[in-house]
Amino acid sequence: MGTTVLVTHPGADLYGSDRVMVETVRGLLEQGARVVVTLPTPGPLTELLGELGVEVVFTPTPVLRKAYLSPTGLLRLLAATAAAVPAGMRLLRRVRPDVVYVSTITAPLWLVLARLVRADVVCHVHEAERSARPVVRRALVAPLLLAHRLVVNSQFSADVLADTFGRLERTSEVVYNGIPGPADVTPLRADVTDELRVLYVGRLSERKGVDVAVAAVGLLNQSGHRARLGIVGAVFPGYEWYEQQLGEQVARLALTDRVTFHGFSSDVWTLLAGADVLVVPSRLDEPFGNTAVEGVLAGRPVVASATSGLLEAVEGLKATRSVPPADPQALADALAELVGDWPQVLAQMPDDVAEAARRYSPRRYREHVARVVLGPVNRGGSGKPPRREQGGS
Repeated sequence: MGTTVLVTHPGADLYGSDRVMVETVRGLLEQGARVVVTLPTPGPLTELLGELGVEVVFTPTPVLRKAYLSPTGLLRLLAATAAAVPAGMRLLRRVRPDVVYVSTITAPLWLVLARLVRADVVCHVHEAERSARPVVRRALVAPLLLAHRLVVNSQFSADVLADTFGRLERTSEVVYNGIPGPADVTPLRADVTDELRVLYVGRLSERKGVDVAVAAVGLLNQSGHRARLGIVGAVFPGYEWYEQQLGEQVARLALTDRVTFHGFSSDVWTLLAGADVLVVPSRLDEPFGNTAVEGVLAGRPVVASATSGLLEAVEGLKATRSVPPADPQALADALAELVGDWPQVLAQMPDDVAEAARRYSPRRYREHVARVVLGPVNRGGSGKPPRREQGGS
């Protein structure tokens, strides 16, 4: 029997890190590993994992959220962590994994439990909080010191880790996300001067800048450029106030007939096929830019915030535009510029699609991540630093 890998994941949605985890599981299965996945609760991800034939186990696990960053929140976190330990240990003893793959740093309990059973520990880092206060960043990153190897989704993220704890550079390896594109790319419309169809896909949160996209579309319509905005995504439980705030903003700007809330959808390709341009207006650091890459793979120009991993994800792609974060006017101006440059965009898009497909090939990702997860343990950190991913950074 091959190596047994326990994959721990903090949720059951189908956003960027969730889909990356599925590609990791595919890669491990292709290498002959036995894979067991544990999730805190059922969700859309469960069915997708079931189709791969892996065992899925539901284990309550505390997940780090901003709501815990208060004295009472920390007490709740400690209580939830203590309550989760017995179930986690029972699962580890039953599965007896050779490797525990912790798919994000938001569930650090698994790093501790895996060490207690002396399993090989690999953590996949999808987070990079360079803008956080140093003490907060060190607290978030400290559990990674327990991992034998780190898979890191961008050079930006790797640099943040190294700046936080220098020794993490020795255990980190950059592996760019593998992002499957649509089965067919729907051609762009030949003319968008009648109305620009703008799309946002992702979590509804202040840090993602959804309100910036709403404001930019409002500015476009005020300036005589007809535009509408589709918003695809949902809030984390407990953040419903932000979705309500967005609705109030839409009403205040008289955009009720110009903005559509689609809610969560697992079929982003159909929605992208009906759009002219994708916006990724994040306010804060993004460790990478899965959504931006998906937009390009769908044959859509992308306007993204000029920050962190977003710049790395779209570097060199000609039909993309980068704008300052949290600047609705800059976003509106970039969208208007795209309308004016549409013939050039039409000519550039096929090359961008081909480059993104090469750079973020799922097969390339699966082979690379499986090599890191199943590779030899570097417990002492005395070997040479792992080689970095070449190209696309």
